[in-house]
Amino acid sequence: MELPETALSRLVDPLLIKIGQWTSYVWVLLMSIIVINVVLRYVFDEGRIEFEEIQWHLYSIGFLLGLGYALKTDSHIRVDVLHERFSPGLQAWMELYGIVLFLLPFIGLVLIFAVPFVAASYELSEISNSPGGLPFRWAIKAALPLGFGLLLLAACSRLSQVWKFLFGKVE
Repeated sequence: MELPETALSRLVDPLLIKIGQWTSYVWVLLMSIIVINVVLRYVFDEGRIEFEEIQWHLYSIGFLLGLGYALKTDSHIRVDVLHERFSPGLQAWMELYGIVLFLLPFIGLVLIFAVPFVAASYELSEISNSPGGLPFRWAIKAALPLGFGLLLLAACSRLSQVWKFLFGKVE
């Protein structure tokens, strides 16, 4: 289903594409750190907790910042077995209801709880419990509202496009 552009999508979509492209480099960095950690552990018999923690930090950043990009490029998971058989109109109605009834409320709930979660971590100057672990735990937790904020932008952009497809001009 090809959706029309809207003023919002012309503003938001290039930003989501740039962030998605930048985020793809996080995966290269993550793989490099994994290889370094494996070599250190199995060749030199030396494990580093910092490498363990930075791995899950990078994985979190890659996943969370990629959410908006996945929605924008329509590369997220859906039940394509059914979806591809529907007419474009029915696909658009399903998209509209899916965004309004499921995606936006879910994003809202995550953001409502994520912001205080990050704020509490920042106020406590939370650090890793592991000896030699990473400081500034709030910084990685801040990826949660950031990622879902980008997903919210992508959802609003997509919603405007679906609305225009179904009901006409929305500028």
